[in-house]
Amino acid sequence: MPKVTSVIVPYATYLRVYEPLAAFPEPERSQWARYARRTDRPSYQDELRRALADLAPTPPVPVPVHESDDAFVLDVDGVVCVCPWRTRLRGWLALDELSEELPPPVMDAVLPPVLRRQAAQDYERWLTINPDARPWIRTATWQVPINWFVLVSDEEREYDKGASDGSPPVLRYRTPMVQARRRVARGLRALREAMNEGPLIDGLMDVGRWLEEFHPRSLVELDYGGLVHVVPAGTLEDDHSAADVAEGIAALRRGDGAGAGEAYARLVERWRSVRNLRSAN
Repeated sequence: MPKVTSVIVPYATYLRVYEPLAAFPEPERSQWARYARRTDRPSYQDELRRALADLAPTPPVPVPVHESDDAFVLDVDGVVCVCPWRTRLRGWLALDELSEELPPPVMDAVLPPVLRRQAAQDYERWLTINPDARPWIRTATWQVPINWFVLVSDEEREYDKGASDGSPPVLRYRTPMVQARRRVARGLRALREAMNEGPLIDGLMDVGRWLEEFHPRSLVELDYGGLVHVVPAGTLEDDHSAADVAEGIAALRRGDGAGAGEAYARLVERWRSVRNLRSAN
């Protein structure tokens, strides 16, 4: 499929789950097996460009009319694993989140109420047919949520600064599902022993419930996505946020509140500078 535009979309980061083909029922399994053999599979940037193109017309198209039949594909130790885009489902979920983040007057200016009502009605009808649906991809803008870093370790970090031939930089983590679930459980135990409640606990519980929906032999990927195009190379190379989160949780487990506070402060400072790019000219 041709690209909508060559413009790089810089603001999105991703948490993805790649499931083995065996996790999919037929005929979907065969569909993804055929798809995995393609050599012209689109990238995450292509997905974002298509979504932005849908917002350009008047009136805009807040949620795709048809579900995407694209996916990301990985070979994990000889096993083909697939992460379906499910762009339409993610569009409905993102619209709900956007309604909670923006004041009503701003939301009305971005997307007229009649379009939002229609999208909500479409989603309700779709859910009656697909009550167990869940996305394989979670997206964040201008940040990587702290709870995502709990799932991975610094040893799984992959950084490639790109090359002169135009290949883009990459910063990501990949970990087996069993490891991600184990780290969620350990992290929750340490956090609950140190505090009764809080957004980090709530976020980690939510991610943990989401991971339980997938095949135990899946692969979890945390990808900095488009942020690598706007964050200075030196900053990316020195970014070991997963190590800071692991250090903070280990400090909590030891009862070292000061050590946990220092690790958290490093995270806050690093990601404050990234979020500031959101409003930069």
